[in-house]
Amino acid sequence: MPDHIKVSENILSFNDEIAKINRKLLDEYKLFSINIMASPGAGKTSAILKTFEQITGKFKLGMVDGDLASSIDADKANQSGISAVQINTGGGCHLDAKMVNDALKKLPLGALDALVVENVGNLVCPANFDLGTDKNILIASIPEGDDKPYKYPGIYRGVDALIINKVDLLPYIEFDLNYFKKGVEILNPGLVTFPISCVSGEGIADWVKWFTEHIFAKKGT
Repeated sequence: MPDHIKVSENILSFNDEIAKINRKLLDEYKLFSINIMASPGAGKTSAILKTFEQITGKFKLGMVDGDLASSIDADKANQSGISAVQINTGGGCHLDAKMVNDALKKLPLGALDALVVENVGNLVCPANFDLGTDKNILIASIPEGDDKPYKYPGIYRGVDALIINKVDLLPYIEFDLNYFKKGVEILNPGLVTFPISCVSGEGIADWVKWFTEHIFAKKGT
């Protein structure tokens, strides 16, 4: 076996062990957790903030924000009332379980009801690293084009829910929604999907209903 394959296997094996620790910790606090993945500009932070607007006063949300540099998204989250921790990967194209573990130590887990991990904007690397969250969520946006399931099958295969963001732009952008959905269905049959717009608010209620139902289920209430 080539050395580079052994190294990759060792890295993923170590990551998976830390992911188990994260999962156990989150289970102890009965926190429903999601790992949100998307390409840059798909609207991860906007969707998270819209979600928080709908649940504020009912649930307390924590956030781990991954980015190459800056704390812009975490600052927005903190200003909105979300307990957020920033992770700068320094050029790394994804978060790993150890980074998330370090961030969890800085959050008031006992005071939270749910945790959102906003991964680095990338459609390749994040799919390979288990972070220990309950669900993996992918956000696809209309301006990205309708061919993404065909070009990036790995990330579409491994998610538990799909958010199609910026549907308010469908009348103005050439995007074949049926072609897109066909590609998704081939890779991940029956995948629960939420078409939303963070501008008009379309579809947000359906997504939030799914999210809150899982919070209740994790808490056992």
